[in-house]
Amino acid sequence: MPYSYDDQNIFAKILRGEIPNDTVLETGHSLAFRDIHPQAPTHVLVIPKGAYVCYDDFAQNASDAEILDYTRAIGEVCRLMKVEENGFRLIANAGTAGVQEVPHLHVHILAGRPLGRMLAPA
Repeated sequence: MPYSYDDQNIFAKILRGEIPNDTVLETGHSLAFRDIHPQAPTHVLVIPKGAYVCYDDFAQNASDAEILDYTRAIGEVCRLMKVEENGFRLIANAGTAGVQEVPHLHVHILAGRPLGRMLAPA
């Protein structure tokens, strides 16, 4: 399925420097910054610099260099935030049913407190 990227979304504006952010890490293809409405003591968003709507769009259309950089950036943010010490949650929402609020691929790295179950048992 082809994706239509909205270059007016908030993350595109952050990447263009139109909106400030609290940068944790910046690489050639990725940007990580603190969430402005944190849901845990550590709440960092990691986005690719390319125009990708969601993870499957990225996986299908990004270059090998972008995929490697993004994956390594996520790992480096985890190291910098020391989230591996007590555990963390990595979330990537996609589409309306997945409650994706910003149509630009991003993962949330959440840590620093018990996060509970992600979904209620069926």
